[in-house]
Amino acid sequence: MPAFLDISNIDMVFPTPKGDFTALKSVNLKIKKGEFISLIGHSGCGKSTVLNVVAGLYKATLGGVILDNKEVNAPGPERAVVFQNHSLLPWLTAYQNVELAVKQVFSKTMGKAEMAEWIEHNLRLVHMDHAMHKRPDEISGGMKQRVGIARALSMQPQVLLMDEPFGALDALTRAHMQDSLMEIQEELNNTVIMITHDVDEAVLLSDRIVMMTNGPAATVGEILDVNLERPRSRLSLAEDKEYNRLRSAVLTFLYEKQRKIEPIKSATEKKAVLSSAS
Repeated sequence: MPAFLDISNIDMVFPTPKGDFTALKSVNLKIKKGEFISLIGHSGCGKSTVLNVVAGLYKATLGGVILDNKEVNAPGPERAVVFQNHSLLPWLTAYQNVELAVKQVFSKTMGKAEMAEWIEHNLRLVHMDHAMHKRPDEISGGMKQRVGIARALSMQPQVLLMDEPFGALDALTRAHMQDSLMEIQEELNNTVIMITHDVDEAVLLSDRIVMMTNGPAATVGEILDVNLERPRSRLSLAEDKEYNRLRSAVLTFLYEKQRKIEPIKSATEKKAVLSSAS
């Protein structure tokens, strides 16, 4: 049975003034429909590049992406992206920001009343129906991100692509957003690819964790199956042996097998950098 989403033998090479830079080399990943995949790895390992190829924002130098038996070669509404920055239009309300996406996809198939009902339904999914008429500057960071997720879901994407969607949020808000995402995933059974730097987040949310090797020429290092029962509770998992084994496996990969030491600049180097910037 063919994969629902097949990332096949991807190479990504970027031209630079110093010559070609190979960001990705031979990236292969087969994803089932309804699967939740986390991509994890150190900065510069090509996680966002993989996501951008799947989104159709980059065209791979070699290889390609097949989604539901169709080649991905451009952006499309069947793949919605949620970025770390919510990217809402500040002059529009939460409702109007979602409405923009709905009109883009369903203007020919939905009447006005049906469209309004659909927009409100998606805002309810992320618990934002109470603030649908507020503008982004009137709501918190977590609420803005909820609206961004509602906007993505309103397009009824086959694949939801999330680039560190909770990275800028405080710990408590992040936990609430993770719980909301698990609820949505259980209800809609979307296929999700999420980039994260947070090991606990990856284990809590995922069906599989894809661990990337360090760049350049980054590739898939290891894939970890997460066979924890759903629905998942962060409190009960804290003492769970399997949860802690999985967590340990990811940490071992990141900090032993793919250990990365950032260079520490000397005081003289720092002074030179500051002088050149001023």
